[in-house]
Parts: sequence; C-alpha cells; structure tokens
Amino acid sequence: MPKKVVIIGSGISSLSASCFLGREGYDVTIIEKNDSIGGRARKFQADGFTFDMGPSWYWMPEVFENFYKQFGHTSSDFYKLKRLDPSYRVFWNDDTYTDVPSNLEELKNWFERNEKGSSDKLVQFLKDAEIKYKVGMEELVFKPSLSLFEFANSKVFKGLVSMNLFSSFGKFIRSYFKNEKIISLLEFPVLFLGAMPNETPALYSLMNYADIKLGTWYPEGGMHKFIEAFEKIALENGVKFILNQEVISFEKNEKKIYKVITKKSSFETDIVISGADYQHTDKKLLNGSANYSDQYWDKRVMAPSCLLFYVGVNKKLKNVEHHNLFFDESLENHGREIYKNPQWPTSPLFYLCAPSVTDNSVAPANCENLFFLIPIAPDLEDTEQNREKYFNILLERLEKRTGNKISENIIYKKSFCIDDFKKDYNAFKGNAYGLANTLKQTAIFKPSMRNKKLKNFYYTGQLTIPGPGVPPSIISGEVVSKFIMNNHN
Repeated sequence: MPKKVVIIGSGISSLSASCFLGREGYDVTIIEKNDSIGGRARKFQADGFTFDMGPSWYWMPEVFENFYKQFGHTSSDFYKLKRLDPSYRVFWNDDTYTDVPSNLEELKNWFERNEKGSSDKLVQFLKDAEIKYKVGMEELVFKPSLSLFEFANSKVFKGLVSMNLFSSFGKFIRSYFKNEKIISLLEFPVLFLGAMPNETPALYSLMNYADIKLGTWYPEGGMHKFIEAFEKIALENGVKFILNQEVISFEKNEKKIYKVITKKSSFETDIVISGADYQHTDKKLLNGSANYSDQYWDKRVMAPSCLLFYVGVNKKLKNVEHHNLFFDESLENHGREIYKNPQWPTSPLFYLCAPSVTDNSVAPANCENLFFLIPIAPDLEDTEQNREKYFNILLERLEKRTGNKISENIIYKKSFCIDDFKKDYNAFKGNAYGLANTLKQTAIFKPSMRNKKLKNFYYTGQLTIPGPGVPPSIISGEVVSKFIMNNHN
C-alpha cells in the first residue's frame, strides 16, 4: 500500500510538494478551507474582470522552468510568457517618472544621467549580485536548513563569505551609489518583501540581479495561470483535492499523527505536511506538539501585511504601465512606520498593477483592471472606514502623478486587508509575506520544516525555508517533499 500524505492548504508550496510526492507513488490528498486552490495566489472573477488576488510579479523564471522540467513539461505547455519592457515604472516626488528598461545598456544610461560614474558601478554591483544569486540558488535554498553541517563544505562556506552576510543591504548599496533615486530603485524589493534595508543582509542584493538581469515577466491570462499549471501536474500525478473543508485538529499518539480532522470529515494518514500558516498550525492545531512557544512567535519580525484594492474602471488609463511604483513619498518614513513604529502610514508608498495594459483578456473592452497595494505593518486595527480613507489617498495620488481621474469610472471595487488575511489564510498577525528577511531569520534560523516532537509532521511555505515569495515557495515544496522521500521509505 502506498503511504498516505495529507497536505493542509493548497498554496504554492503545497501544490509543489504534492506534485513531487504524487510522482513517487504516494497517495496524496490536499485539503483546502476555501472554495478554490492557490492560497494567496488565488484568482476571482467579477463583472467581466479577472483579478489575481496576490502575487503579480513573475520573477526568476528559471525556478518555474526547473519545476516544470522535472515533470516533463515547460511553461509553454500551459501559458505564454512575455517579458515586460519597461519592467516597471517608478513615479518620483519631483513630478518625473522612470521607466526601468529591460535592456541593461539603457538602464546604465539612466544610472549615468543620475550619478556620474554609476553605470560602471552598476556593472560591478550586478556581478557581485550574480555571485550571490548563483550561490544562493545552487547551494543554499535547496537545503533543508536543519543543521549547520549542511553548510559546512568548502564551496558553500566560501559562498557564504562572499555574500556579505553580516553587512546590511542598505550599507552595501550605499558603498556603490549616492543618488537617492538609484538607491530607492535598488532598495524597493527588500522594503516591499521583507525588512528595513539596514536590517536586511547584503546577500539579498541577489533580488536586484533577479530584477535587472533576469527580468520581469507576465504569463498571458494572468498570474493564476501558473497555479492552473501546477494543478494539472498534480492531477497528472494522482493528487486529490478536497475543497471547503477546514482542518481543525488531529488524532495522534506520542510520536505520530494518524488522522486529520476537518469540520466535515476525517482522513487517515501516514504523513502530514502543513502548507497552512505555520503559527496557526503550531499553536491552534497541534495541541501540545507545537515546535515553538508563544514567546518565540511574539519575537518574530514579520514582513509587511498590505491593504489591497481590486478595481475595475470603464475607461483606459494614460501614463501607466503594467507595474507602477509610486515612490513619491519618503521610503524611509514608510519603512519606519512598518518596522520600527508600527502604525498606519502617514504618507504611504504604493504599487499599482494594471495587467490590462498588457493583456486584454483580464478586463472587458475599453476597461482597465487595477490592483492597488500599500505595504503596512501587520496586526494593525483594520476598519472599513480606514480602508476608505486610504483608497481616497490612492485616487488623489494617482490623479496627481498620472493625470487619471477614475472616481466616477469605477464599476467594481473590492478591498482586502489584515482581517481578510486572518480569515482566509489564518495568517499570523494578518501577515501577507511571512517573516522579514533579517539575518536572524535566514536559513537555519527560520522556523524548522520538521516538527521536533512528531515523526511524520512537516511544514512548508513562506514562514519556513527558504522564505517568502513565489519562487521560494515553489522550492519549499520541493525541499520538504524530497526530504520526506529520503526519510520515509
């Protein structure tokens, strides 16, 4: 009899793990509390619009291709990828904007115009970032991170030394560049995905390599296309999906889980993987078998939550690209209000995704599909009144910077914030992106993917290794599944 595996949640990492285990002959069942799969990468449709609910940046395409290749596929079997040019547009506080080109020579010219000599420094910076990226992708992210000994061979150790682990990202960038626009452009990935630049290890300049050299892509039809691809591969490998059932407890003996209990049913199992929120699983479901204490979780530094708006308007917009970053307020002040003095931001930076600029299929004719995001501190008080306040701020800033007045053209609007993250995903403190990318929360310092008290219980996803984001989540599922294969024969 094949071993039974129950996976809790149908997010990216769960789907990834299910595919690998299903291929190896395990009897895999995914149990999802919501009515559709994908976790934070779900989609919904309304009034002719198709909205991606979460991830909107398709970075590190080789991670996707590596996944597909292992199942005899390529991304082109499921969707058509388009490299965006410009990668994104950045609006500044001096009423100018920068289109970040996909062509490196054009970007070097922009750097040089803003800071003499910076084009050559950009080349050096990217060479360093490439080393970090390759060491990270080839030597670090695929390790279970259960022991320091995993990093003990000379190649890995040399790689770690070259990665400026103990230098801050902010300091590292400023050793190359002085111009504030250049610095903001390079710092945005870590601010939006993790921590203050001065508290993020310099190793995360690898994100700049991913951004500038590997490019920003878009799967035609929407980001959810890769979720549909993962689902097809899972089904090809015998994975079963149970929707609209929330896991509430387990039956166990001292060392093992043998039954997963939902509100409607129960499922016998040999192995359990939780792709649900780690803290929720640990503290609310495991009843005495948690990996970590309340004090441990209270001390974690969380990446941002966010306030999201899904908006449909009945006209086409001018002066916007597929991805737009509004850096027309202080990045430092907004970062401080997320990480240092948690509060609703005084003058928020925000992000606008307009996929209908690239893809007519996600909106009705002559309409625009808009996705607004404000990064905010987790666990703030979330009220409808406050959501409306910030929506009006976004509309004012959009009009000021782009000339688009849309208040009278909105034909669909939905908001999503901290309380929704808690409700839909059981997200700890309503987090959107998991743990901040600080040194003390990297690799072996992340919550362990293996339960220390139960022999057959594992974790995957953004709160464990290798970390937050779509490509790391794909890798997380692969790492945990292959560890299980090697240790549960």
